[in-house]
Amino acid sequence: MAQDDSEIRPETYALDALIRETLARGRRSGGNAADALLYLGNRHHAFPVVVVHDPILEPVDKLVWMVICQAAQATGTRAVFPSYADIARLANVSSTSTVSRAIAILRATRWLSLCARNREANGRFGGNVYALHDEPLPLADALHLDPGYMAFLDEAAGHHHARVRRVVQAVSTSLDQDIRSGKDVLAPMNPMERRLEALHAIQRGSDRRYFSFNAEVIAGLANSGVRRDESNQDQNSKAVKPDPQKSKSVLRSSSKYKNTTTTTPTDSKDSAREAVSLESLIVPPRLKDNQRALVARYLGTIPVEHRQPVLDELAGRFLAEQHGAKPVYDELRYLHHLCVQVNRGGFVPNLGLKVQAERDRRRHEAERLREEAAERERERKERAERPPGENPIAEIRKLLGMPASPERKTR
Repeated sequence: MAQDDSEIRPETYALDALIRETLARGRRSGGNAADALLYLGNRHHAFPVVVVHDPILEPVDKLVWMVICQAAQATGTRAVFPSYADIARLANVSSTSTVSRAIAILRATRWLSLCARNREANGRFGGNVYALHDEPLPLADALHLDPGYMAFLDEAAGHHHARVRRVVQAVSTSLDQDIRSGKDVLAPMNPMERRLEALHAIQRGSDRRYFSFNAEVIAGLANSGVRRDESNQDQNSKAVKPDPQKSKSVLRSSSKYKNTTTTTPTDSKDSAREAVSLESLIVPPRLKDNQRALVARYLGTIPVEHRQPVLDELAGRFLAEQHGAKPVYDELRYLHHLCVQVNRGGFVPNLGLKVQAERDRRRHEAERLREEAAERERERKERAERPPGENPIAEIRKLLGMPASPERKTR
């Protein structure tokens, strides 16, 4: 997918090249399967202020981030991602399930990205490629680097641990509130302004955003009783021996996003959103899984009768590229613009009309072919059901007083 230079940061494109080189190096080495780790950002003798004072992360989450960061800095740009057992030992936590929970939260809050899954030449799993960040990624960068990010949020909404569910819910609620308010969630933002806003949220804790989190959501998360739930579940987890392979399932799940979104229960009625299913809609195939998940959210902000026309208009814009029109570098921002037009009463279908007409033509043609096939099948059955020796042509000739068969002309 092509992306607009104003949306994706240059370092994100540089990371793409580094990921490809990491995957190629792993295939060339042919060694044991291992998860690779990339550290993004400046090398720090001290840890970034934002990770130390992050209002969303709990101490164990921050400590796990620091242990992973140390592993990355100790061995250079490409490092081996430490095992859950090593992280638990270095962070002095009681179980690998706690590490699994922390990593799930780091990925949900975009401190950590799962960029790729490496496969060896024989198809055997060769490890994951992770990227660690020195601040939470903007959503546009996260969608670009973490192909399964939106599907992960859907899956983690049903996580067995209450705190993971609440943090994931907070991420989704902030995203839904921004979309419903008309905010372009993929619009580029000045990095310094974004960091200053986050620092103000840390220092003042008032009505400031903290990266992707709205102030209201942060306050609700702090007052939701997460620590009590976490404490109870951690006590229970000590009585059960963790399964390290099972604990990695949050990051290694391969289930595909099912093109549906579900209403997420929240503490605020205003944050609830309508569930939108893409299964009943014709979505341009060019859109990837991460994009389709956001499409479902965008479409939830407009009336039902406009949803397919908006998708058709987007598909028509894609077709226009083939006839010399300027390429659409950011499909979702274009879709957001269309949804804003709908809500303002200014949406007038144009390019989508041809898409709809072509779809109707194909449907009518398919119906005609089905009818012809059904008619041929009926005729075949009628011929098969006639008594042996019955000749409908001979019967007709007999009724007309004609010979049973025409006489052949002889020379």
